[in-house]
Amino acid sequence: MYSGSSDGEGHEAAQRKIPPASSMLWVRNLRRFIGSGTGLGSEALMELETKRILLDIFKEKQQKSAEAGTIPSFYKKKPEDGSISHRVQRLAKYRFLKKQSDLLLNADDLDAMWVCLRENCVIDDATGAEKMNYEDFCHIASVCTEQIGPKCRRFFSPSNFMKFEKDEQGRIAILPFYLYVMRTVSLTQARIDMSELDEDSDGFLQPQEMEAYIRGLIPNLAQLRDMPASFVQMYCRIAAQKFFFFCDPHRRGKACIKKVLLSNCLQELMELHQESEEEVTDTEQAENWFSMASAKRVCDIFILLDKDNNGTLSKQELREYADGALTEIIIERVFDEHVRRGKVGGASSREMDFDSYLDFVLALENKDTPEGLTYLFRCLDLNGRGYLTTADIHSLFRDVHQKWIEGGNYELCIEDVRDEIWDMVKPADPLRITLADLLACKQGGTVASMLIDVRGFWAHDNRENLLQEEEEPEEES
Repeated sequence: MYSGSSDGEGHEAAQRKIPPASSMLWVRNLRRFIGSGTGLGSEALMELETKRILLDIFKEKQQKSAEAGTIPSFYKKKPEDGSISHRVQRLAKYRFLKKQSDLLLNADDLDAMWVCLRENCVIDDATGAEKMNYEDFCHIASVCTEQIGPKCRRFFSPSNFMKFEKDEQGRIAILPFYLYVMRTVSLTQARIDMSELDEDSDGFLQPQEMEAYIRGLIPNLAQLRDMPASFVQMYCRIAAQKFFFFCDPHRRGKACIKKVLLSNCLQELMELHQESEEEVTDTEQAENWFSMASAKRVCDIFILLDKDNNGTLSKQELREYADGALTEIIIERVFDEHVRRGKVGGASSREMDFDSYLDFVLALENKDTPEGLTYLFRCLDLNGRGYLTTADIHSLFRDVHQKWIEGGNYELCIEDVRDEIWDMVKPADPLRITLADLLACKQGGTVASMLIDVRGFWAHDNRENLLQEEEEPEEES
């Protein structure tokens, strides 16, 4: 009935009769209806409004960039508190930190990993150490992933295995690897905790934020759990000041979180995790700035020096520090360089507040560190020239010599001491000593002690006898 040619012609005719979509009335009406937005739901309307706002912002930025030329923007105003931008930023930070926290190993996970390591390692016949080769390493990774989950897998990468010292058979000890995992987890958790306290999310902590971080650690530190509630605020202030002394060298009032995490201060604070103070000697407690004994000692000395109980120290009061062993000239220089001038009164009315006092004590107790030596060098540099001359050394040691003679010691020649200091430092310029020279000679702390403290000079003068006294108890034991 129908031939092939007639069928094809009918199909082509049908195609020609179908009008284009744009000419259909219902299509035009639907497009007009959607374009007006009257038929959209609330979510769709919100989406359209968001796109419009973002497009306006984009056009505004393009216009500003065109007007500014090639100069890039270097300042971005922070969102105001309570604004939508501020709320979105805080929510985004909270979700990100929560996600990072969920990826961390907890205490049970770490215990399970240690069990896996010990059960699948081999004992070195020569040393008795527990070790594993790369095959054991991969097998332990599989076992830990089954028991703990995929979050432990990142620690078992080939690059991590290559970080550790290997024996002749290519094996690594399991203990250093486990300590590496624990330290990584601890530092990551510390960074998350600090980031949560960083209100403006700039990667820095303000003093009050650092104090809040330390306050949150106190219940978890075995040696600080029994701290009296009345002393907590003062302790946090004392502890936080060390972080700022070492991590805020320019005294901007904020410490970089990355520097805090990599500093020895955090490691020293975490040493208080030890369950019993009996495991720590009295000397170690006194040397740890964050111990209860050290914090109370520093606070008690300040209270003892503050004769008029006004919360600050005058020059006369500071002279009594260390039983008056510091020289008169160094006390004057400390006030000149490191004590802020008062709003009223002249230089004579200046007094040292508690934070400045903490910096002063930290500098004296850490003279061998770059931060402590930098603090003291500013005091030693009498003329602010950035270097010390033979005349400066003579002027500084003259007060030490006077206290030395008043203490009933033998007569000594100031020029001989000056020459000895020059021999110790070996400055690049034979006529002057710079801070870089003191840091390079590795004896900068000793030199500073000789010039500011009669006890420091006595310790240097009797160093051989003191060293012998330290060695004798070791031989007897």
